[in-house]
Amino acid sequence: MKCIITIELGTNGIRVFAFDLNGRVIGSMKGYYPTFHTEPDHSEQDPEQIFITTLYVLKNLLNEYIHPKKYKVACICFSAAMHSLLAVDKNGNPLGNAITWSDNRAKKEALELRNSAAGKKLYAATGTPIHPMSPLLKIAWIRSRDAARFRQTSKFLSIKSYIIHQLTGEYLIDYSIASATGLLNIHTVSWEADALQYAGITAAKLPDLAPVFATAGKLKKAYQQSLGLLAETKIIVGSSDGCLATLGDGVKGEGNATITIEDSGAVRVMGPTVLKDDQMRFFNYLLTDNCYVSGGPTNNGGNIFEWFTRQFGDFTNPFDIEHSMQQLIEEASQVPVGSDGLLFLPYLLGERAPIWNANARGAYFGLNIKHERKHFVRATIEGILYEIYSIGKSLGEQRTIKSLSVNGSFGTIPFCTQMIANMFNKPVRLRQQSHSVSFGAWLLSATEMGIYKSLDEAAKTVELPDVYKPHKQHHAVYADYFGIFEKLSTKLFDEFEAIGNLQQKHAVPEELEKKKQSVFR
Repeated sequence: MKCIITIELGTNGIRVFAFDLNGRVIGSMKGYYPTFHTEPDHSEQDPEQIFITTLYVLKNLLNEYIHPKKYKVACICFSAAMHSLLAVDKNGNPLGNAITWSDNRAKKEALELRNSAAGKKLYAATGTPIHPMSPLLKIAWIRSRDAARFRQTSKFLSIKSYIIHQLTGEYLIDYSIASATGLLNIHTVSWEADALQYAGITAAKLPDLAPVFATAGKLKKAYQQSLGLLAETKIIVGSSDGCLATLGDGVKGEGNATITIEDSGAVRVMGPTVLKDDQMRFFNYLLTDNCYVSGGPTNNGGNIFEWFTRQFGDFTNPFDIEHSMQQLIEEASQVPVGSDGLLFLPYLLGERAPIWNANARGAYFGLNIKHERKHFVRATIEGILYEIYSIGKSLGEQRTIKSLSVNGSFGTIPFCTQMIANMFNKPVRLRQQSHSVSFGAWLLSATEMGIYKSLDEAAKTVELPDVYKPHKQHHAVYADYFGIFEKLSTKLFDEFEAIGNLQQKHAVPEELEKKKQSVFR
């Protein structure tokens, strides 16, 4: 019996699934790794720790579910969070930590480029909004602020490219991850000359471009032996988590959109044309030829509710965060819709769509003497979803959205899914299993193996049987409060910048020292 393994390199952890050739889950396992915030705008991860965690989780899954049942692994397909950047030397060794999508250190460079004619031209060519998330801006920051690392860099990689290189020795980047770097011309599918010039590099400093179906050569012999895999096991470069979450929900064509809320969040559509927007609010990432996944991302999704839980939840076991989250959600369910007028701006990590303000900061607004902890819980969840709604509202200016699907961690919480249906005033459909990214990787692998003729055919097989219908009265309450939320998110522009500058100015020396240690360990 053959099986397909999918490896999802998420922001805070890894998920490994094993599927049979009918798409049924044989087994799954998770592992976690930390993100370091050495300064308010910095978010980094240890690439070696991610690689070791990948091997550990994969080997455990193989030993528990695959080898004892004599499955033959036909292929391993990767997905990963977008916008990561890792500098490596000529031997492939990391030059410091990987910089994640939520890192805002290049905000000055981003603001200058975004407001220029060159920035608008780059956005039209690459489909990537001009923002510090973009590896384009991260490379520019390293060049101007960390010249020693820039000089030593042989390649600038995504974390997925680094993991695949460790396993196979190949330097590859798939079209979807590449088109999220801000360096790929999505119309010619080649590295964009103007972007390379802005970053101060040549194409030789980047991995080779590859379609999402491409294989990355053979596993190194050491890993074949260690993992118990055959040399002919295909290593498929795969795609980004966002593109695969959209595919995994079968969202393709007009009228449909999907909402993903994991650590971050996004509202996406998929189709043959890009979204053109003078305000540069939407991304357009290439999945395959003439197929674009478009939409808007937020920095502040499930990671914000996790932050709230860690700060204010009740823990009987410090590692049992899921139990604490469930307790808080039960508290939130006791509060009326709209949290009795308590609003939350969720911008703890700055913000991308639709306001694209790296200086944005979090805030509770409307606080009065009657508010209790349970109001803060509900307001926090509602604030995360108001931001998702604001992206969907902007996207609705370009595409007709009749129905939604939801995946990611919020898709496993009925309280949150119903809240999304009420806020959008649209039906929300769900798959019975929440792992849309991994299932999208399975659809991609199954298409590569010939089980499906095309991704179109694969997407049409996806069923979304669970439906949450909106409550119109609840929608009316949310519509009232959203008006204030939307005004605050733009009205506080100057104050966001001022507090961000003060936080940077008064960062304690210990944090600066950690930052130095993290760059050259």
